[in-house]
Amino acid sequence: MTNSKDIQIIRSLAARVSEIAQLPVQEEKRSLWRQLNSLQRPRPLVIVDQVCWGEMNVDDELTCQTTDPALRGIEGELRRWIYKWNHFPVDRVVESFWGVSHRVTGADMGVETHAEYAESHSGSVVGQRYENQFQTEADVEKIQMPNLVYDKAETMQRFNQVSELFGDILDVRLNGATCIVEHQGIWDHISFLMSVEGALYAMIDTPELVHKVLAKMVAFYRSNLEQCEALGVLPQTQHTIHCTGAYTDELPAEGYDPARPRVKDLWCFAMAQMFSSVSPAMMDEFEVPYVSQLADMFGMVYYGCCEPLHNKMDQVRKIPNVRKVSMSPWADPQRGAEEIGGDYVFSYKPNPAHLAMEGFDEGLVRRELENVKSLCDANGCPVEFILKDISTVREKPQRLWKWAQIAMDVAER
Repeated sequence: MTNSKDIQIIRSLAARVSEIAQLPVQEEKRSLWRQLNSLQRPRPLVIVDQVCWGEMNVDDELTCQTTDPALRGIEGELRRWIYKWNHFPVDRVVESFWGVSHRVTGADMGVETHAEYAESHSGSVVGQRYENQFQTEADVEKIQMPNLVYDKAETMQRFNQVSELFGDILDVRLNGATCIVEHQGIWDHISFLMSVEGALYAMIDTPELVHKVLAKMVAFYRSNLEQCEALGVLPQTQHTIHCTGAYTDELPAEGYDPARPRVKDLWCFAMAQMFSSVSPAMMDEFEVPYVSQLADMFGMVYYGCCEPLHNKMDQVRKIPNVRKVSMSPWADPQRGAEEIGGDYVFSYKPNPAHLAMEGFDEGLVRRELENVKSLCDANGCPVEFILKDISTVREKPQRLWKWAQIAMDVAER
């Protein structure tokens, strides 16, 4: 049985989050995100995400104190929310609610990943080598359609447990099966099932086979979304999408019923990261027709991740409902700004390697952000700075705090 000290620790942290969430600045930030996502041009908005949390603990701010293993995940998440606010709040909105995901099973494609893993001396996985599971048409036929089942009993059990714990402090909500809804990046999934090398070679050697894989996978993804909608397990609210603010006045769509959210009421994100090394023509053939069938179901789409898209905007423009386009550290920001103009949000990904060098060069960070801001100003681009994929800060969390200060200074000038 959970002891009273553990409960008090959790409730105290929840109360601090609630205090932060009530500050007027949170609504100011929501308003800025709504402006940006409607393609107005407020100042650049800034987010820090995908942090190397193992290097962040200072003065035991992130050290869990509960003894109940069932509460440690909740405690750790609350501590991270508070830590972000204390050290790099930037433009992340702190909300006064806790989301409980619907428990859904059956989203199984029927094809298992086979991989070898390389581990570091500490035992953490640092690399994988995947085996190609789709080498013949018979292999493609192994792909099964999902058969989703909503476990309402388990979902409500978790919901009631959290509500009893701190429902009088934070608003506890059922918030959909986001993990199987928002991510519509087919090629990320293929990279695990075929390997990157296997998929790239197959596009050249056996293109017909690749088209069959893609058609079957799109059918799987679409069925998954349709079943989620029919079961009523789609998210009611989305505050972030792929590490950025998702606040908008344009969603949900007309006719929305909060009791039965639809796919068209939501954002999704999609990408084809391994297409960094393929031509625009191959993107036209192997990505655009397939991802478009998924993007067309949603209200808004965040497109791209690490792949450079400055030279593939003609292809991105063919994908329906795109509102934000990722411009990664490998993109040419000048070409990207010229191609994007005012048609999409220029979602710039500053280089996280700047925090991993032997010395932290504050001037380098400032020049990178100022350059992108200047290019976006010159081309009329709405712009956001999204620092993510932070693998290391060399055990110096203060680097990340300083990066956030610099970014906000550049954004607010």
